[in-house]
Amino acid sequence: MAVRVAGRSVAYHRAGDGPPLVLLHGGWSDGRAWRPQLAGLSDAFDVIAWDAPGCGGSDELPGRPTIADYADAVADLIVALDVDRPHLGGLSFGGGLALAVYQRHPELIRSLIAAGAYAGWKGSLAPEEVEARLRRAQVECERPPAEWIDGYLPGFFARTMPAEVIDDVRSMMSDVRPAGLLAMLTAFAEADLTAVLPTIAVPTLLLYGESDVRAPRRVAEALHAGIPGSELVVLPGVGHYVNLEVPEAFNAEVRRFLGPGS
Repeated sequence: MAVRVAGRSVAYHRAGDGPPLVLLHGGWSDGRAWRPQLAGLSDAFDVIAWDAPGCGGSDELPGRPTIADYADAVADLIVALDVDRPHLGGLSFGGGLALAVYQRHPELIRSLIAAGAYAGWKGSLAPEEVEARLRRAQVECERPPAEWIDGYLPGFFARTMPAEVIDDVRSMMSDVRPAGLLAMLTAFAEADLTAVLPTIAVPTLLLYGESDVRAPRRVAEALHAGIPGSELVVLPGVGHYVNLEVPEAFNAEVRRFLGPGS
């Protein structure tokens, strides 16, 4: 599915009926990353998983977009789909983006679910780590994906995953469009969202893997300390891609947090 927003095509995946739940994926992926949630939560929610600009079937944002531009694109999609105050969830980049959407459009959001999230790379990581991540992506985007995909998998998962899950992740990574990925990562590398954390006044769930090496426990604790009343759940023995590594546990936490009726 796709909709025209501000002259651009924005693709999205949608399933179910009920309170709206909008999901934002991380880097090196697209809306297909939320397949276990589209299938597993659609009995209770209207689940909408976008393809971020420059990913999947969505057009890129013009110029050199900032995290604010991506946040505005999320808000534009919510308005275009006539979705009333959705629950907003995201993984990794998508979790940080959800915070940025709240910063710019708090009136649109009913609750936040941030999984493996950062307050922007600048807001959560040391400068040398930010530079190393961005430089790595820049170099790899000049090479065929088959040469670098498998180097990321140990950072995404903490346990041995079924072949079909790895195949899906490899497929998404193979479909990465270098310009779209680098625009997204550059915007996130420059983003510091720590200022919005104490202003968040909607229920917020922070969901992390205990063995996440990309967004480690200290990142989770900093967001938890910064967001008043937030709930931090750490899933034991789980890596960065919590929604794919333990989809049943992830979905159960979402259901518990949002509650009946939502």
